[in-house]
Amino acid sequence: MYSADGSSFAVVLSDGTINAYATSNWERTWVLNGDGRGYPSIAFSPNGDRIVSDNYDHTVRVWDVATGDCIYIFIGHTGNVDSVAYSPQGNVVASRSDDRTIRLWDLEIGDCRSVISGYGVIYDMAFSPKGDTVVFGGSDCRVRVWDVTAGECRSILIGHTNDVTRIAYSAQGDLIISKAGYYAVHVRVWDVGTGACRHTIKTDIHVYPEISPKGDRIAFYNRRNNNGIGIWDVETGLCLRRLQAHNRRSMSAAFSPQGDHVVSGDDDMAVRVWDVETGECRHTMTGHTDEVSKVLYSPKGDHIASVGKSGIVRLWNMGLSGAFRQISNCHNRVVYGLQYSSKRNQIASCSVDSTILLWDAETGACCRTLTGHRGFVYRISYSPSEDQLVSCGEDTTVRLWDVEVGACRYILTGHTKLVVGVAFSPQGNQVASASYDKTVRLWDVETGACLHVLAGHREAVYDVKYSPQGNQVASADTDGTVQLWSMATGDCQHTLTGHFTTIWCIEYSPNGDQIASVSSDTTVRLWDVKTGTCSHILIGHQNGVTRVVFSPQGDRVISFGAYDKTFRIWDTESGVCRHIVTDHTGRITDIVYSPRGHLIASWNNEGEARLWDVETGDCRGSIDYGRPPQSGITLGVRAIVWMSPDTDSFITGDRFGSVRVWDVTEEGDQYRVRMRWRSSNGQLSVEDACVQGVKGLSDLDKRLLKQRGATGEPNLLRLRETGKNVMNMVSVVSKLKSSSSSGTTVLNSSAISPAISSRGVQNNKPSKRRVQRHLRISRYILQ
Repeated sequence: MYSADGSSFAVVLSDGTINAYATSNWERTWVLNGDGRGYPSIAFSPNGDRIVSDNYDHTVRVWDVATGDCIYIFIGHTGNVDSVAYSPQGNVVASRSDDRTIRLWDLEIGDCRSVISGYGVIYDMAFSPKGDTVVFGGSDCRVRVWDVTAGECRSILIGHTNDVTRIAYSAQGDLIISKAGYYAVHVRVWDVGTGACRHTIKTDIHVYPEISPKGDRIAFYNRRNNNGIGIWDVETGLCLRRLQAHNRRSMSAAFSPQGDHVVSGDDDMAVRVWDVETGECRHTMTGHTDEVSKVLYSPKGDHIASVGKSGIVRLWNMGLSGAFRQISNCHNRVVYGLQYSSKRNQIASCSVDSTILLWDAETGACCRTLTGHRGFVYRISYSPSEDQLVSCGEDTTVRLWDVEVGACRYILTGHTKLVVGVAFSPQGNQVASASYDKTVRLWDVETGACLHVLAGHREAVYDVKYSPQGNQVASADTDGTVQLWSMATGDCQHTLTGHFTTIWCIEYSPNGDQIASVSSDTTVRLWDVKTGTCSHILIGHQNGVTRVVFSPQGDRVISFGAYDKTFRIWDTESGVCRHIVTDHTGRITDIVYSPRGHLIASWNNEGEARLWDVETGDCRGSIDYGRPPQSGITLGVRAIVWMSPDTDSFITGDRFGSVRVWDVTEEGDQYRVRMRWRSSNGQLSVEDACVQGVKGLSDLDKRLLKQRGATGEPNLLRLRETGKNVMNMVSVVSKLKSSSSSGTTVLNSSAISPAISSRGVQNNKPSKRRVQRHLRISRYILQ
């Protein structure tokens, strides 16, 4: 969102964080930490000096754009606040909540002026251009005009027969446009003076209206079909023309400030600019790697901002075709899977946002983004040689990727329902996939051909694993059955029965002699692979058990049940429970052994991690996730992976799309855990930046900038204005140098270590290595 004067630009992230940028130099001015529970609604004040935001804690907050300070916290709503708006005069803020009220807040006295209630669920609201009225509509099928000063309803506009879901004033304030219905959509144009309905426009289902700045045109776009964007005349109520790219759906549309152009974000990953009068497509801008879900013009009309489904924001210079900046380079939704490549010192992460990202484990730089899946990506796995990656997802496909070039080698099709598990064979020549279609498929890595379809499960197959020797495949289903298959012939060797409900996880022991399985029936079972018999039934959990992990030596196995908030360490030989750990206050979300087997790392849904001594079961160190406890945020780490045995470091991925690397150091009888880096949703980068010919840069400066992605070849691209280089390179380098020389860590505030609750006092003075690391991953990196 742009401020009214275009001097500021705000980006809302999936964890509730709001990043503000100054458009003069595109530096991030401040970061507002949200409440961690989704995208808040925001609005700039008319002069752009303040932002109002809603929160899931039922409050409304007003922020100073220059300082990032919270000026007001308005309390009164009893439900989630769904949207906020500033009056044109900037003296009143309106907030709409699912408690079925609108509250008007007076910014001069800092209190609630009036409460609008008693009209059912309110779906939308808008201030008039003069700010003297608020119009709103909802579940009672009425449009109401509320007098802000008098605090009473001025008029009721009757005519809709369905829920009123969208509403807006024309620029002059003489018309109100309202949309009602879901399957039979009607848009009505009302005369504010008389209350009469001028026109009723019947449109397609799932249609979204956008009003031109002059109020004389309405653009209708539909995300469900490829009918293009309809331009309607408000005065006559007639459709003037359609703006349509061949067989493409428009996911978003916006008028230019002059009203002579419309920009559309389409499902073919393109941003298009249309001439309203002629219907011609003036520009087609490409660069997004997924469908474009939101577009808007800057107030001056010289830039367009577009948002991809993966959360990447691109800023396009309309005077220079193809020039763009990019905000965000990480997942914007839940991280489902993590894998570490020791040969490449690389991390792979997959997410609900349909992407796979490859990270430099040392610096935190995102090396590649692998796109192609449609929907959730559930699992990923490196090949034994670590030059390939396999992934599976909601789109029923399995994909094989070349890690070096980031290209998809094969799309393996055949499953008919979502695929939730994949694994490479130890030899690296096969891939196994498990699906909700009740089958396991074995694929040839070299050719992409399906070698065997393993059919025998009666319900959805949830997990699949290769034996360490690579001669057997184990699969588990939601009916409580484990089946062991010959990798060579595809025949079922054993069917392991005993669980009576969903098996969530299976694991082979390091030597391959045993299989451990855990189920919603609260038990852990150890099976003899050769005979197919159950050697131990481990009983003790009070709720369903969701994860099981063998120790590196195979003499221990740990299991946890998320809802009983405990994990247990069992002896695999005797089946005896060695330790019951009950110190977590929240639900455990993941657990893992260190490669050397001396530590266990666990995480809960309240953002607390702990390190445990395997022999004693004692807590040896703990951390919180770097958020203030009073914020009420639950971070919900979804995945933990320990790195190589040579380094005491582990990786986490959380439900907001953040990937973090943590370093563990031993201090006496305790361990200190410090965050090495975290992926940053709000990072600003510039593509096609050129340093050649820039004055005032030494060779070292040029190498520093080229290390951050700048190119050394001449490039005519300009992001600010003709005759100037992309960004002020000298300014960037001087800031990098000044930060390094002063020992500050402001260049990447997201990488600052969180509070440590283990013993010892944290030393806040940055070391030389820490400063160098901040330079490498600073927010001035040009990618």
